[in-house]
Amino acid sequence: MLTGGKVGLRARHEDDLPILRTELFNDVVNAARADGSPWRPIAPGSTDRRLVVDDNNQSVVPFSVVELAGGTLVGTATLWGIDNHHRSAHIGLGLLPAARGKGYGTDVVSVLCYYGFAVRGLHRLQIETLVDNAGMLRAAERNGFVREGVLRSSAWVLGEFLDEVLLGLLVEDWKPAAPDTRS
Repeated sequence: MLTGGKVGLRARHEDDLPILRTELFNDVVNAARADGSPWRPIAPGSTDRRLVVDDNNQSVVPFSVVELAGGTLVGTATLWGIDNHHRSAHIGLGLLPAARGKGYGTDVVSVLCYYGFAVRGLHRLQIETLVDNAGMLRAAERNGFVREGVLRSSAWVLGEFLDEVLLGLLVEDWKPAAPDTRS
């Protein structure tokens, strides 16, 4: 498990799936804002890519996010679009409703940066998020990500086009957390 100050990132467990399905992916508003495709319900037992890990897909590394104090599942984190030639990837995360606003997002981004830069040897990490996603913007910027641009009207979300903010972080600009916060 990779750990930060508040959360740990671990492999997805079978007993995570019902919680993630119910609280994260079957929430129409949250799922429509987080995914680049139209919302659709995920049935129990589904092999939907958002839930079930495909160990053969080397361009995506999904994690379950747990609180360090108690091990409670609080969300998902993903390094996706991994490009080994250009040494770049994208960061994504989703927190369960009860876990939002507690600083977990900032910690998740920090741990994903550690994984991407220190473990995977990447050169660049990128985040795309809706312009009104204050929590993700704050988490990214607290970890050193720089706003690189706005993609105007690029996301169709529940009947309207929204702007997306593009943020990037290069390994040479990354300021890792203290070494004792990782295990």
